[in-house]
Amino acid sequence: MELQTLTYLVVGASFALYLGIAFWARAGSTSEFYVAGGGVHPITNGMATAADWMSAASFISMAGLIANMGYGGAVFLMGWTGGYVLLACLLAPYLRKFGKFTVPQFIGDRYYSQTARTTAVICLLVASTTYIIGQMTGVGVTFSRFLGVSSDMGIYLGMAIVFAYAVFGGMKGITYTQVAQYIVLILAYLVPTFFISLNLTGNFLPQLGLGSDLAGTDVSLLAKLDQVVHDLGFAEYTTASAGSMLNMFCYTLSLMIGTAGLPHVIVRFFTVPKVSDARMSAGWALVFIALLYTTAPAVGGMARLNLIGTVNTAVGLGSGPDGQMVVKPDVVKANADLFAPDASLKYEDRPEWMKRWEQTGLLKFEDKNGDGRIQFYNDKTANADVKGKIEAAGWKGNELSVNADIIVLANPEIARLPNWVIALVAAGGLAAALSTAAGLLLAISAAISHDLIKGSINPNISEKGELLAGKVSMAGAIVVAGWLGLNPPGFAAGTVALAFGVAASTIFPAIMMGIFSKSINDKGATAGMLAGLFVTLFYVFAHKGLLFIKGTEYIDLIGGANSFFGITPEAFGTVGAIVNFTVAFLVSRATKPVPTHIQELVESVRVPKGAGGAVAH
Repeated sequence: MELQTLTYLVVGASFALYLGIAFWARAGSTSEFYVAGGGVHPITNGMATAADWMSAASFISMAGLIANMGYGGAVFLMGWTGGYVLLACLLAPYLRKFGKFTVPQFIGDRYYSQTARTTAVICLLVASTTYIIGQMTGVGVTFSRFLGVSSDMGIYLGMAIVFAYAVFGGMKGITYTQVAQYIVLILAYLVPTFFISLNLTGNFLPQLGLGSDLAGTDVSLLAKLDQVVHDLGFAEYTTASAGSMLNMFCYTLSLMIGTAGLPHVIVRFFTVPKVSDARMSAGWALVFIALLYTTAPAVGGMARLNLIGTVNTAVGLGSGPDGQMVVKPDVVKANADLFAPDASLKYEDRPEWMKRWEQTGLLKFEDKNGDGRIQFYNDKTANADVKGKIEAAGWKGNELSVNADIIVLANPEIARLPNWVIALVAAGGLAAALSTAAGLLLAISAAISHDLIKGSINPNISEKGELLAGKVSMAGAIVVAGWLGLNPPGFAAGTVALAFGVAASTIFPAIMMGIFSKSINDKGATAGMLAGLFVTLFYVFAHKGLLFIKGTEYIDLIGGANSFFGITPEAFGTVGAIVNFTVAFLVSRATKPVPTHIQELVESVRVPKGAGGAVAH
């Protein structure tokens, strides 16, 4: 069957499944809308949590970042996985013990302050709104490539699907839809990787294949990849780092505590009946997440090798009799010159997958030397040996630009896998983006309807009125998210980890101090959140040139790029968190102590024995 038709059928069937589940599990009360009635089974909740957590960033971008960065991409694996463990062990059981609907509600009650609650809402909205831009962009990219529509139309379609199952289903509908989405996305991630690992190494398990020898050779896959990328002028795949050791540490920690502070993941632990169930569902979620996260390095490494092998015949990869990408042992052993004039692919002979991705604008070719061939190498930081070979071959600069976000989606096409596998990957990419988008939208909706409207504006609103407010807020959030996806602001598009930095510097410290310290008061918590938010946004925006512009000239107020001990904007959430903790401590010391009944509340929250249903007061 033709790829386009098959893709429509697979994606259409997955959408029909999501809508059917949402109609079956639609919410009829505020409890069902916010926390699915608090009766979700731990295994079901673990699978839904995994889908909620594994966003377009995990499914689409992470392997692409690892493919480009090599070892430096480990910051995402360590940060996101470690953050989830941090959340599961340090926060989730205690928040479930507290038994409220939302994170701002916990902060408002723990710090006995409506101001603290409102500040938490602001921080939540900044983090969630920034994060959701990436999900909507991922939806647009996937739709535009696989369904033959524009990226804008893809975002509109994604908005419609999320509206249909999130607004009417609430957390109850989203939970069971996310279970289905997890099954779709994990199959879409693993199946093509099994094929590719088997073709390249003879080992179908990608986790083992990454460390195995290439099929029919005594050369390991990683050794070959190291050699190829080094010879092309890139940093060695297994040793490349993400800046200095301090920056890598801060980057990893920022992702960790930012993960633990993301409200759309935290609220999932309010949906189970008991504290013990929260711990159990956290364990199951880690198992489900590990299936993808332990596979991502193999996806990145194999995709990088396949991509280079496609455009450079000297790498030793080609097409077998059944169409898959296979190894050419004789060429691998011969170490043919990567810069020979005829080593690169003729543009007119480029495979169909390149032609299709060129239409999205995420893959571009510029024939700088007019030879009609595709030269792909690092012309910016290449060593002297590489530069000498470049000049001798008459090449004028790298001619191929590949966006990291296409690595996973294009991988089955690069490896020439069957059309049904490519269609499955399209459905998986959409499932990953839509599942997280729904969770984020619910967090935004709950913050507006429950924490602002019921908590501040109209405390006497009826349950029916609050449910309606929640659905209207959700619909409004979808419209805003869609608009931001259509018109992404520069700072969000250029700063991958901004959402994590905001969550790390604001929400996480407030929750940690709220659970484990009886001495942090309302003024300290509020001042800490605002200070963390300000320094993080200032550092990020200053790097993007969005602050203090005089005419057309950017006024540098921070002393140059990465001026704070070489820390990049993506890693600055760690510094923001330290500022938050420090300010909160100092302000609390200088103001009135925490009331006795709040100290007793903190003590009771730290005893994880039993829990009632989530309450809305």
